[in-house]
Amino acid sequence: MKTPPPSPVPTRVAALTAAACLLLAGCSAVGGADEASGADAAGGARMKVALITHGGEGDAFWELVRKGAQVAAAKDGVELSYADDNDPAGQAGLVRDAIRQKVDGIAVTLAKPAAMAGPVAEARAAGIPVVGLNSGIDEWKSAGLLEYFGQDESVAGRAVGDKLDDLKAKRALCVIHERGNVALEARCAGVKKAFDGETENLYVDGTDMDAVTATVEARLAQDRGIDEVVTNGAQFALAAVKSADRARSKARIATFDLNPDLVKAVQDGDVQFAVDQQPYLQGYLAVDSLWLYRKNGNTLGGGEAPVLTGPAFVTKANIASVAKYAANGTR
Repeated sequence: MKTPPPSPVPTRVAALTAAACLLLAGCSAVGGADEASGADAAGGARMKVALITHGGEGDAFWELVRKGAQVAAAKDGVELSYADDNDPAGQAGLVRDAIRQKVDGIAVTLAKPAAMAGPVAEARAAGIPVVGLNSGIDEWKSAGLLEYFGQDESVAGRAVGDKLDDLKAKRALCVIHERGNVALEARCAGVKKAFDGETENLYVDGTDMDAVTATVEARLAQDRGIDEVVTNGAQFALAAVKSADRARSKARIATFDLNPDLVKAVQDGDVQFAVDQQPYLQGYLAVDSLWLYRKNGNTLGGGEAPVLTGPAFVTKANIASVAKYAANGTR
């Protein structure tokens, strides 16, 4: 049986989201009253949190994650450091660096879960709480993380598959820009599971946008039957728009994730829809949750369930409600 497309936020997360909002509202009051609210973690020193992701340098998506984390850190009086490395060994090294620096909490992505198992275990052994965000929803508990904030990528993928059926698509190309990334693989697997038409995965080098454009263009020129391209990032959707134009293909473009340029592309009709997982919120909750845990022993979701931040469909019909936040640099 096909999974029905979710309303903007899946039902099973509504309670968690409401609880998170209530907690955050309460924390805002505390943070506003006490500018040194993060200053009890280490004998009066400011609480130190390290946010370590697999994001690439200058990627607009990760800038949103970082911006949300910075806002939470400012509110809570937390000293925040941010580092990224899309090489799993490099990311693992960054976590170990944070452990040596004796931070009070670590927020980490699990795009390549096996590479992070050792560093996370070392952090726990050092008494440092670790939360997950963005990638690794199926692995966070077994990895020993305290909490998780992100999108259920399988649910999101199935929702896109259902959406493609509604749009009468027949042949879909799902573009994966980082081979082995569990979140991207889960999305495309979800599309394939729910979509009644044919789905093909196309692997591209996400670090080379010219190569991405050329590879998608070549595939569309080779197979005129492809009528839908699904990408896994806003910048790749914009590249696919160029690819379809150059290949003189009639394929439409849809994507996971947003950025300001993608918002305009949806407004103009160049991209059919985007699936928003709210990266700003992921960064915000990751930092704020560590503050809550160190300050009051709180765990969102009770430490048993992930706190979902998506999926939510953004289409031409509702893009105006998102555009103002994109203009502020928070969506």
